[in-house]
Amino acid sequence: MDADVIVVGNGPVGATLGVLLAQRGRQVTVLERRRRPYTLPRATSFDGETARLLAGCGTGAGLGRITEPAGAYQWRTAADEILLDIAFRTEGPYGWPDANTMHQPALEELLAARAAELPGVTVVRGRQVVGIEERDERVAVTAEDEDGAARTYTARWVVGCDGANSFVRHHLDVPVTDLGFSYEWLLCDVRLREPRVFVPTNLQICDPARPTTLVGSGPGHRRWEFMRLPGERAAELNREETAWRLLAPYGVNPDTATLLRSTTYIFQARWAERWRAGRVLLAGDAAHLMPPFAGQGMCSGIRDVVNLAWKLDLVLGGLAPESLLDTYTEERRAQVHESILSSVQLGRVICVTDPMAAADRDATILAGRRGRGPTVPDPAKPLTRGLLHRAGDGSPTAPAGEVIPQGRVRGPGGTGLFDDVVGRGFVLLLAPGADAGLDEEQSAFLTDLGTHVVRLLPEDGEPKGGAVADVGGVYRAFLARHRADAVLVRPDYHVYGAASGPGTAALVDDLRDQLGAGVPAGAGGSGA
Repeated sequence: MDADVIVVGNGPVGATLGVLLAQRGRQVTVLERRRRPYTLPRATSFDGETARLLAGCGTGAGLGRITEPAGAYQWRTAADEILLDIAFRTEGPYGWPDANTMHQPALEELLAARAAELPGVTVVRGRQVVGIEERDERVAVTAEDEDGAARTYTARWVVGCDGANSFVRHHLDVPVTDLGFSYEWLLCDVRLREPRVFVPTNLQICDPARPTTLVGSGPGHRRWEFMRLPGERAAELNREETAWRLLAPYGVNPDTATLLRSTTYIFQARWAERWRAGRVLLAGDAAHLMPPFAGQGMCSGIRDVVNLAWKLDLVLGGLAPESLLDTYTEERRAQVHESILSSVQLGRVICVTDPMAAADRDATILAGRRGRGPTVPDPAKPLTRGLLHRAGDGSPTAPAGEVIPQGRVRGPGGTGLFDDVVGRGFVLLLAPGADAGLDEEQSAFLTDLGTHVVRLLPEDGEPKGGAVADVGGVYRAFLARHRADAVLVRPDYHVYGAASGPGTAALVDDLRDQLGAGVPAGAGGSGA
């Protein structure tokens, strides 16, 4: 067998999955149809939660070099009145800026460099997947090069991260739900010749005469998007001279910027109904597409593969049954539905070209926000389904499903973000002075999962023996808010569950039961 997992597609989502699996010791083959990396940007930003997830790939030190924090995101009327005003924090609840603008090719270079450091990842370029066949406990994937020469690769699992026109999805004949909400826009990516400060960083101009988007896209780069108007020919809009004409009012011309790309595109709002068929799974744009207005397209794909990677690892290691992978679809599809619907709702605000309808929209929104200032972004969406600690009625017991915040802690080696100081994987976090009360079998189970058992100390405490000082009190405050002595956190930073006193041992037993009871002690762990 060639690999544990074949990943089809080497964009940010596929590359992230390859790195995450290789970091856990798995052998991964990534098949990419392009012979060379794609040099033009697509996504332009990611949120603070996604920054944390990307840092888990070992790229944290490089993210700051290729990104710039966004200061604010505003939606304005044609008369420059503020309809929506979001103030981004430079240090958000997950240890990173709330919004990070980036030039996507730079992110892909960063991920490629990390993959090159890992012996478990093999990236094969210039190979178009043309066939997938499941054979007992493996999958055979046939891919052709540019000359039509075919080669077959095999693995225990295959994940399609091959974009909106996914071959893998078509091969599986997966039904797709399409909300039918789509508009055509002209996208213009530019590289500025001189540094400029744009306030706000990201702006939606809700002008019925021409709905327009202005967003940062990393150091020295910026994007404008212009909606195609009713009766306007796409061919006329999709011309370089049209791009320069529309950019001119913003001080962008051939003397001040280089036009990297100008092209029309049609956004869509849809999702695949099934993300797993046997040993083949879908992730990223292959599984879902959404309008760009909430900036969650790539972020959602990264969340997909972070959710999937640790589950695949447990299944490959014999620490969980294959049925664990069904929770991937259950958990992520519910979250993606919400993101798509939110993006569509925002799209219905800006994609208005009728002046009377726009005037009604403006009056309604302005009346609703009268006297209100900027808001901060909502917390990351919690999980509501899947692998979570639950009450007797089946509902998750708070804070199960929440993304745990990330603060700074001091360990024996110094002070830093919790994930960097403690490590990644399952975490059992204990309040100062708390006793988990675990027996030998429960402790062995956590060891098999590669769990970090961490005891919190006050800010001035002396870290030793698996204890860390809670600098700033983020974690003590979290535990106190939920009246808990312990919190068990999954490798994707979602809380599995919290407990007090003897409930901690029961919480560990519940995880073992949900993972498929009978995980043998000493079976070997994987939680990096």
